[in-house]
Amino acid sequence: MRRLLIAAAAFALASCGSMSLDQFEGATPELVLEEYFAGETKAWGIFEDRFGDLRAQFTVDMKGTWEAPVLTLEEDFLYSSGNTDRRVWTITRNADGTYEGRAADVIGAAQGDAAGNAFNWTYVMDLEVGERTVRVRLNDWLWLQPGDVLINRASVTKFGVELGTLTIFFKKP
Repeated sequence: MRRLLIAAAAFALASCGSMSLDQFEGATPELVLEEYFAGETKAWGIFEDRFGDLRAQFTVDMKGTWEAPVLTLEEDFLYSSGNTDRRVWTITRNADGTYEGRAADVIGAAQGDAAGNAFNWTYVMDLEVGERTVRVRLNDWLWLQPGDVLINRASVTKFGVELGTLTIFFKKP
């Protein structure tokens, strides 16, 4: 009974305060994912655990290639620890305007949609944490700001419990 109550509480908390893409309809500047990420992009990011402690800092050099309907996005990460990582996304813009993304460490496909200056997608991925791999869920939000600055904030959860928050700022050269 106790486990059931804990699971119900976690589910209730996870569903609180959810944003909707509808609230960004018409917001400018308009974010068109394949246009923004075509070419070179630079990013700076941090990961904070659920207690607000900074656990990682990194930069990302990105190169995007748009060949309709697919955006290939190559991401090269450099962490303050000196570690590196690489992720290659294949993002398809569907006929209905939604997006589907795949990468080697993503389980299945990321599902996303855009409205106004915002983009939201969710996905499950295997995240390397030290010497082990942890399967987590991300609820990833991006907002385009004036001056070609893109702000990304993602909630990272496991079993409905927030493990931390990922914050990334993107800038076109």
